[in-house]
Amino acid sequence: MVNFSDDPSLPNVIELRGVSQSYDGGKNYIIKDLDLLIEDKPLQGQFVVILGMSGCGKSTVLRYIAGLQEPTEGRILLDNKPVSDDNRVSMVFQQYSSLPWMTVLENVALALKYKGIPKKEREEKAMEMIQLVGLEGHEKKYAQYPNLSGGQLQRIAIARSLIANPKILLMDEPFGALDVRTRLLMQDLLINVWEKFHPTIVFVTHDIDEAVYLGDDIYIMSYAPSRIVEHIAVDLPFHRTRETKRAAKFTEIVHEVEDAMMRIAHQD
Repeated sequence: MVNFSDDPSLPNVIELRGVSQSYDGGKNYIIKDLDLLIEDKPLQGQFVVILGMSGCGKSTVLRYIAGLQEPTEGRILLDNKPVSDDNRVSMVFQQYSSLPWMTVLENVALALKYKGIPKKEREEKAMEMIQLVGLEGHEKKYAQYPNLSGGQLQRIAIARSLIANPKILLMDEPFGALDVRTRLLMQDLLINVWEKFHPTIVFVTHDIDEAVYLGDDIYIMSYAPSRIVEHIAVDLPFHRTRETKRAAKFTEIVHEVEDAMMRIAHQD
């Protein structure tokens, strides 16, 4: 189990304490005594990656943070406050989540519409996000195939999540269904978003190379019952480029994560 050191000089952005999940009244737990503390690094934010075997509860952790699921036991805090409608966070899923009967602009501006922002203002803010994620010129298209590619649909989801809450971005294997080229482009896009907004990003993936390339900190979950058992700090330059993947340090960290994954798998 990872012991989290709480630095009083840094604000706690996300905190899970003693979280457990049972669906049979406590006879069996699929998650037990899970802790996770994410602090905000000044002028950087945090890019946390969660790894683990299929079925260990990685996506469930994101659902807790997003307020889509409540644990049987434990607490979840965002900025030291319980999750509620006032501080709810959006998620980017592997499945495309855009509303196909709306345009790109309408999809991105949707959260602002629910907040009662006037149409002119929300469309201006939505266009800024559309430009940021490289969708300018597509804003009047309906958000569906064949109008847009899979990568473009995921760009919509990222823009919509950021405009709803630019401080926290939750991503559940968002690039898993994309082809290799598009996946690499989306990784670089996400790095640009991180460097521009300095959000706290919590990212679930099965791809170890992707985890090391994107992540600031990697947490690995055990299985049955699940909890976070290992933390690996990614000691790479803050600005990542494809040259980063060719560095000896990158390969060293990939091997460290692989070894940790195999060690945990044998223990479960």
